[in-house]
Amino acid sequence: MKRMLFNATHQEELRVAIVDGQKLIDLDIETAGREQRKGNIYKGVITRIEPGLEACFVSYGEERHGFLPFKEIARGFFKDGVDVRSARIQDAVYEGQELIVQVEKEERGNKGAALTTFVSLAGRYLVLMPNNPRGGGVSRRVEGEERQELREAMDQLNVPQGMSIIARTAGIGRSVEELQWDLSYLLQLWTAIDTAAKDNAAPILIYLESSLVIRAIRDYFSPEIGEILIDTEEIAEQATAFMSVVMPDNVQRVKVYKDDIPLFSRFQIEHQIETAYARTVQLPSGGAVVIDHTEALVAVDVNSARSTRGADIEETAMRTNLEAADEVARQLRLRDLGGLIVIDFIDMEDNKNQRLVEQRLRDALHFDRARVQMGKISRFGLTELSRQRLRPALNEGSHITCPRCNGTGVIRDAESSALHVLRLLQEEAMKENTAALHAQVPVDVATFLLNEKRADITKIESRLKVNLVLIPNKNLETPHHHIERLRHDDPRLDNAVTSFQLVEAPETDISYPGSKESESKPRQEAIVKSITHAQPAPVVAATAPTAAGTAVTGPTAAQ
Repeated sequence: MKRMLFNATHQEELRVAIVDGQKLIDLDIETAGREQRKGNIYKGVITRIEPGLEACFVSYGEERHGFLPFKEIARGFFKDGVDVRSARIQDAVYEGQELIVQVEKEERGNKGAALTTFVSLAGRYLVLMPNNPRGGGVSRRVEGEERQELREAMDQLNVPQGMSIIARTAGIGRSVEELQWDLSYLLQLWTAIDTAAKDNAAPILIYLESSLVIRAIRDYFSPEIGEILIDTEEIAEQATAFMSVVMPDNVQRVKVYKDDIPLFSRFQIEHQIETAYARTVQLPSGGAVVIDHTEALVAVDVNSARSTRGADIEETAMRTNLEAADEVARQLRLRDLGGLIVIDFIDMEDNKNQRLVEQRLRDALHFDRARVQMGKISRFGLTELSRQRLRPALNEGSHITCPRCNGTGVIRDAESSALHVLRLLQEEAMKENTAALHAQVPVDVATFLLNEKRADITKIESRLKVNLVLIPNKNLETPHHHIERLRHDDPRLDNAVTSFQLVEAPETDISYPGSKESESKPRQEAIVKSITHAQPAPVVAATAPTAAGTAVTGPTAAQ
């Protein structure tokens, strides 16, 4: 049986997991110290237009300006009299213009958030696009007769002119009354957003996307999920309140978990979550999948390692690749890896085996909510994927760049670092008017320089008439160092300070990029925080009522 598990015992982190039995299928984590802006709606102001990029930058109330491509600007924001078909961005909009924008992609690294003026509001069954009349349709995951039935039901809805709707997978089998109820709520929400935008000056946060509790139930819940287990009363009340309005016929599935054994430990998924943070993921046959991040793409390498199940090399490679296809698709969901992904499968000579692996990967990716484009296995054994990023990657909210290696994963050894420092000292000593050089270096680097390279240091001093002072600093680690150049008129040359007194103290107020301390700016308060439904969702088929909020102990949860 599939279950949705909410773990909220620590206020710093809310975790939501979808499990099938004791296998982790999907995972979402919301960290209190990291604000997620995707889906938020702002009233922004254009600060700069870049014709060469065919885009503009928009101030929307955050520290870094957002990036708005010309193709993402709705015609309603164009200047009067502009020819829509041949317009250029500098002719269509102007600096200082105010407009409603929605965050489409989160800030990543040095890139600002990607914005769009084509707002989309997600409901339980529908997605409303209030300023995009040509964006309607049915979710790509709905196929066959269900797709046709859903289209026929959508044709009976009262959609205002100039707007469009997309039917979600949750809309399958729903009546026209249920779809119209969801549409009425979204129209009510858009009216509140539009009114707030007209009454307030930019930049300002208009609408805040729903909390993870509401968002997870809205987006992930399906009839296949038999229980929603929550380990805190407060979160259970939020879930029950939401479901009693949106899905009243399923509210009995919300249950409070009250066993002494932690919820995620009960279903044995804690170690599965840890694999989503690991570089190497083991496969059942003994093989392994290695996942590395680069600036351009995510590289996935499949290794046979200890796998020897097959009768020969070809069969071993095929079996390992089939296992890897399932695991890679799962890891993409758990980690929410987006962008370009390249998988290096183990080489297989038989084309039939290659097609089997391709089909297994394609089938495994079918369960992914993100939009995925997949290529075939190339003659080098590589498969290219392009995956839509639904939310920030799992490690972005909990990891920071290593301050020692700067994210490369490797550092110079002591000998190489010492030679690097020696060359820098020689360069600095050759500069005009140099009287002395003070080099703060790690202890092991200083040891190497003062012993193995003592003659070279003496030679530099005598040839260039420069005093070199090496200061072993226990607060430094390779490859870090600090070289200070003193000129002949520097007053510090006259001060009789011994070298060990020159040791610099460690910095105590370091704030690494992405750390919680670096986010000092207070969060914006949304004008439109929540809109309640005018009435509960219509219940088509009555179900036997059971009390919501039923306490669940360990044995019941483990069924």
